Amino acid sequence: MFKGFYNLTSAMLTHQQNLNVVGNNLVNISTAGYKQERYTASTFDDVMYSRVDVNHSGGTEIGRQSYIRAASETYTDYSQGIPEPTDLPLDFAIVGDGFFAVRDPEGNVSYTRMGNFSLDEEGYLCLPGYGQVLDPQGQPIYLSTDKIKSDSRGIIYYDQPNNNIAIGQLGVYSFEDNEALTRDDRGFFTGENAQPSENFEIWNKYLERSNSDMVKQMTEMITYQRALQSAAQVSKMYDQLMTRAATEVGRLQ
Repeated sequence: MFKGFYNLTSAMLTHQQNLNVVGNNLVNISTAGYKQERYTASTFDDVMYSRVDVNHSGGTEIGRQSYIRAASETYTDYSQGIPEPTDLPLDFAIVGDGFFAVRDPEGNVSYTRMGNFSLDEEGYLCLPGYGQVLDPQGQPIYLSTDKIKSDSRGIIYYDQPNNNIAIGQLGVYSFEDNEALTRDDRGFFTGENAQPSENFEIWNKYLERSNSDMVKQMTEMITYQRALQSAAQVSKMYDQLMTRAATEVGRLQ
């Protein structure tokens, strides 16, 4: 009877974590370049086997039943979001592989797909509230004006007729394995061995929409909420049943 509490508690914890992830996806549904997350869980014994060398431990397996699930990992979906026109000259969308690089005032470099840029007080291209945008050489991009245009490789020109003099270029960086990237609470990614990307296009006056589907996320939220409520209700029934059993046993004695 007590085994049911392990199952129900595990279910409630898992569904609550799923709700947290789905809720975060919904909150960022309108955030440019946001990449949705998915939560996965494994059985507790699988987690133990992955962390303990059972082949050389000298122990003997006494059972394969597992009554609780353990948090496994939250995965990021890096699939392409839909480019949406904005008609703003400092908006850029990456179509293909790669990230923009942004350096904060402390000198830390993070990577993002957000392209709703602006100019800081010194005239450098920046992501408001985060830091300066970097070029392929890892240097800030000085523009001094928003009267600009860009080609598909991110090379920036003054928006003037017959002007082919480049004044800067957006850096687009890629990684061998995106799954090795670390995501912070702002939605930025950090990683090592960033290399200039080749398989991309830059769309000027566009922003990449979040790749999170609102209808799908709402459907999943309703599913997890109902599952959580059901597990909580059954746990109450277990509690009442155990209370009654303890009372009846006490009377028999």
